[in-house]
Amino acid sequence: MSDAVAGFFAPWAVFAAVGVLHLVLPARRMAGYARHERTGEVLQYRVNGLLVFVITLAVWCALCMTGLMPWDWLWQQRWPSALGALVLGLGASAATVLGAPTSGRGLLAELYLGRRENPQPFGGRADAKMYLYLAGAVLLELNVLSFAAHHWDVFGGDASPGVALYVVLMSWFVVDYLVFERVHLYTYDLFAERVGFKLIWGCLFWYPYFYAVGLWAVADLANPDAPAWLLVIAAAVFLGGWVLARGANLQKHRFKREPDRAFLGIAPKALSDGERHMLVSGFWGVSRHVNYLGEIAMGVGLALALGRPSMLAPWLYPLYYVALLVPRERADDRRCAAKYGPLWDQYRAEVRWRIVPRIY
Repeated sequence: MSDAVAGFFAPWAVFAAVGVLHLVLPARRMAGYARHERTGEVLQYRVNGLLVFVITLAVWCALCMTGLMPWDWLWQQRWPSALGALVLGLGASAATVLGAPTSGRGLLAELYLGRRENPQPFGGRADAKMYLYLAGAVLLELNVLSFAAHHWDVFGGDASPGVALYVVLMSWFVVDYLVFERVHLYTYDLFAERVGFKLIWGCLFWYPYFYAVGLWAVADLANPDAPAWLLVIAAAVFLGGWVLARGANLQKHRFKREPDRAFLGIAPKALSDGERHMLVSGFWGVSRHVNYLGEIAMGVGLALALGRPSMLAPWLYPLYYVALLVPRERADDRRCAAKYGPLWDQYRAEVRWRIVPRIY
């Protein structure tokens, strides 16, 4: 088998391994926020993403340390590997959508957004959405490590400190998601998205390849000798964004599970119509989607970390977040206005800003 063919099927192998490990390894059984589309019962999830991640990375490291695979093999095969993930994402998207009953929204809309809400195959032992995010996260980390390994192999002692910082920050991003995987059960992605091209292709191709676009662009470039202050600012912006995003999601998770319990010493304040409640204190009193602001800030920190602020490629990642999250906020606003009615109007009056306080 040629290296290019092996590279093409490498993401298939990684995704298959993640799927098997997710099914066979022990997991915590947790209730989510989404409900079964027919019975209305709260869905249950098996959560073991961090364990799957650690074992997958351990196998990858073992292959590299024993000489069976170069540390930068995924870099060497990045183009056929990306093509393999793209093709798999397209095929899996078509098969998933066309194999489900139509929702009546039109074929193109259904292919993009999906038909089924929360498929849980293998008798509920797996959840399609949770698996897709886990698979994408694992391959993203492998790509980041391999791309960085190529940079270090080429430049040795004169490697860019910004590449090392980027690896640390992006690995933090991935591991943080897996550590707090249970919190993801209460986010828009899990309870509002359907399973179609947007989610499947997004997780199998876009997530593990585009999210590393900055490192992809600079791994073959020499050390830019960026000033230390720029790297400090990059780390500070990233960590500030992480505080906003993670803090907001944790506060919402706490409120949905224990609505009367304080978070970080902040007593919850909520609007209510007697049946439904909306949090308007703490992070959620800053803006309606302060978590989106945090995610964009993390992207900016990653772009700055590579030490080339005038280069376009690293900025594609945070710009993508802007393009993704601003329309999503608008869609969520329409969905909530239809769902909550006058209570949503009260909420918008109480928390005026959509994402960025005093700006938007």
